[in-house]
Amino acid sequence: MTRIRSEPVSIFRLAHLSDPHLPPPKGAFGWRDLASKRLLSRIAWHRKHREHQPNVLAALVDDIKTYDPDHIALTGDLTNFSSTVEVEAARIWLESLGPSDTVTVSPGNHDALVGSADPIRFSAWTPWLGDAPEPRFPGLRRRGDVAILNLCSALPTAPHLATGRLGEAQLAALDTLLADPAIQGAFRLVLIHHPPTRGAVSKRKALEDQAGLAEVLARRGADLVLHGHAHEALVGSLPGPDGTAIPVLGVPSASAGGGGRHPAARWHGIEIELGQDGAFGIRVIARGLDPETGRPVELGRYRLV
Repeated sequence: MTRIRSEPVSIFRLAHLSDPHLPPPKGAFGWRDLASKRLLSRIAWHRKHREHQPNVLAALVDDIKTYDPDHIALTGDLTNFSSTVEVEAARIWLESLGPSDTVTVSPGNHDALVGSADPIRFSAWTPWLGDAPEPRFPGLRRRGDVAILNLCSALPTAPHLATGRLGEAQLAALDTLLADPAIQGAFRLVLIHHPPTRGAVSKRKALEDQAGLAEVLARRGADLVLHGHAHEALVGSLPGPDGTAIPVLGVPSASAGGGGRHPAARWHGIEIELGQDGAFGIRVIARGLDPETGRPVELGRYRLV
């Protein structure tokens, strides 16, 4: 008798990229910024801007479009100085990336470098933040069997700091959303800019209320967490309910040429699969820049259990 093996069925294809650090347009830095944290960011940009190459980002975006995902997750740092001019330029770039209902952006620390911590600062990106008519975090987007929970860890910080924080209100709202019967049985995907795992970045770049987020996820559960910020390809996990583990993935900058301190650009194709037993599976396809050809190639693939 021949035994027929049943393979999981892919039900949702997601592309994850992060930290594109779009080139600052003319007028992104003005004389008023000489007395703000933007001056330090401009000095840093002058030192490392060659690490971020627009042609590399364009090649990765073309590669993502060839993959033809159901949704794109972009985990922050579209801008460098968080100026109004940059935010508007990023909005135009987002329009070229894809329809707003198929792209979700979780803002990064460079997108909130100075000014108010109020989410209204991201109003130009509202269609890409969630399905609400105004910037709201956490945002919830239901796409078939997938529930996307979009967090915002971006907030202005003191000079030389790049920390993030969710805050009690956002953590409480996330707790409520994850407990909502309407998304029980869905694949629950959490997006955040700062890594939620310890040791992924230095203390001056870390998520301040990491423990609070871990507590919510341990109580309510999730199926996958995606982040950026570290400019590294990272695989980690957080404890979930009843001894389960929640996988956590990070990707390098989507515009990195690979000649600096950080690895070359990469993005992940994430295929959410459904087994015959009704359990979800995750297959990850890593694609990144080939330094020899300057084109994206497959770097490997693996499954998360």
